[in-house]
Amino acid sequence: MAHGEHKYHVSVQWTGNRGSGTSGYRDYGRDHVIASGSKPDIPGSSDPAFLGDASRWNPEDLLVASASACHKLWYLHLCADAGLIVLDYRDEAEGTMLDSAQQGRFSEIVLRPRVVIRAGGDVELATHLHHVAHEKCYIANSVNFPILCEPVVETEAG
Repeated sequence: MAHGEHKYHVSVQWTGNRGSGTSGYRDYGRDHVIASGSKPDIPGSSDPAFLGDASRWNPEDLLVASASACHKLWYLHLCADAGLIVLDYRDEAEGTMLDSAQQGRFSEIVLRPRVVIRAGGDVELATHLHHVAHEKCYIANSVNFPILCEPVVETEAG
C-alpha cells in the first residue's frame, strides 16, 4: 500500500442556469455534473427538500456512499489478509442530517453490512474485522460525527 499524501481532483460543473442565473432562490436549478478524469460522470443535484432533482445524486447521498464504500473496501482487504472468504457483501447504510435555518450537519451514519462468508469460515473473526475496518476507514477518521456499524455475518447455505 502506498503511504504518504494522496490528492483527489474532482470537477463540479453547475448546469442549473435557467437563463437568469441566481436571480432568485427558486429561479435556478440545483443540477450539476461531477467529473474526475476519464471516470463516468455523476449527475448531481441537491436533496429534493432543497429544490433538487430526486433522480440525481446529492452531496448527502454521496457522503453516506463514501462512508459505506470505504468501510467495505477495508473490510474485504482485512478478510483477504485473514484468509476469510467473503462471497457476498451488501450494505444498507443510512445517514441522518439535522437541518436548521442557520446550518445543517450530519448527526450520524449507520452502516448495516450483511456479509456472507464461505461455509466453515470464522463468523466471530468476520464480525470482529468490521471493528478493525472501522478503525482504518479514511472517511470515518475524517468526519466529526459518529459512523456506527451494525454488521450481520452469515455463512453460505448448503
